[in-house]
Amino acid sequence: MRGIAISPSKHWHLQTQNTPLKQTNRTILLNPIVQFGKKQNPSNGRYPVLSSAIDPSKTQAPVTPIPSTSSPLLVVGSANADIYVEIDRLPKEGETISAKTGQTLAGGKGANQAACGGKLSYPTYFLGQVGEDAHGKLITEALENGGVRLNYLSTVAAAPTGHAVVMLQSDGQNSIIIVGGANMNCWPETLSEEDLEVVKNAGIVLLQREIPDSVNIQVAKLLLSLFSAIWKYNVWSFAPSDITLCTQTARNAGVPVILDAGGMDAPLPQGLLNCVDILSPNESELSRLTVMPTESFEQITEAVVLCHKMGIKQVLVKLGAKGSALFVEGEDPIKQPAISAARVIDTTGAGDTFTAAFAVALVEGKPRKECLKFAAAAASLCVQVKGAIPSMPDRKSVLDLLQSL
Repeated sequence: MRGIAISPSKHWHLQTQNTPLKQTNRTILLNPIVQFGKKQNPSNGRYPVLSSAIDPSKTQAPVTPIPSTSSPLLVVGSANADIYVEIDRLPKEGETISAKTGQTLAGGKGANQAACGGKLSYPTYFLGQVGEDAHGKLITEALENGGVRLNYLSTVAAAPTGHAVVMLQSDGQNSIIIVGGANMNCWPETLSEEDLEVVKNAGIVLLQREIPDSVNIQVAKLLLSLFSAIWKYNVWSFAPSDITLCTQTARNAGVPVILDAGGMDAPLPQGLLNCVDILSPNESELSRLTVMPTESFEQITEAVVLCHKMGIKQVLVKLGAKGSALFVEGEDPIKQPAISAARVIDTTGAGDTFTAAFAVALVEGKPRKECLKFAAAAASLCVQVKGAIPSMPDRKSVLDLLQSL
């Protein structure tokens, strides 16, 4: 299991050059090749990876260069059309009730997190799938308006866009039923070279469980294998006097992987857990994962200890109105109280906002405690607006809220 060490203040002064990589019908401009004196950092080299031809049933947006000034946030995950129905209460078994209103908005855990990254003005890519239908167009437009780069969003002909029925109660709480659609179907057995390229050039990667575990495992294992390959390359390529430098280089090359535990109500594959840096569940997800109660902070701590025994070094627990806590193995937990919202309109997407905002702050090099506070402020703003993607705050709003505290 890899630890996370992101500290821009410790970066060396780098020389850069842009190197185009030609693919079939596409050209990707990679992140700069990094050089330490005369020695090239192999983290941007080409490592053997499994690949397959692009599915001819898919259409993809034209590729634009990955920004060279910062390593992007990459979200690999789901995109749903959220069908909202506002009700006073949930129906009982066999009962039919009337909704006060209904509307369809863009959502899905993956799209939500990508939109949050984009609205927080951090370069963000989304790798996912939608169908050739009106819901797919709705999601695409919402992500584009949020500033998300959609070079790796595929449109599949053989499945409809995923959707969810969101039953929103008057107190802002919700119950959700998800239909997977293109999120769970039509994925290639092996991701294409182009998709793998954006994974390798990411600064941080967000995963969730509204897409097949096999896709998440491919992404996470690729990053882990690259980290291992870089370390071995450095150890055998540098003179003994450079071992310290090359080891630090390899550690810095590791791309943090955050797995949001939300989505499928099924056990997490150990193969995926082995490749994750931070697991981010809410209380109920943590309880399902560990089969332990999580009603008190002491019980949550005991459940997290079991996660550590499963090989998960860092656990970011979302506690709703009670705030959040980051548990790092061997250290005291870092607690963050919730930042009060003026009024709670809709909690849909609040957890996704929190996770994505935390990831943005982390990749920007903020200390862990500041990452938690930044994420709490973003989530506080999110619950004051109806909808998931429409409720994602911009960076200025988050900073203004933090400044007012």
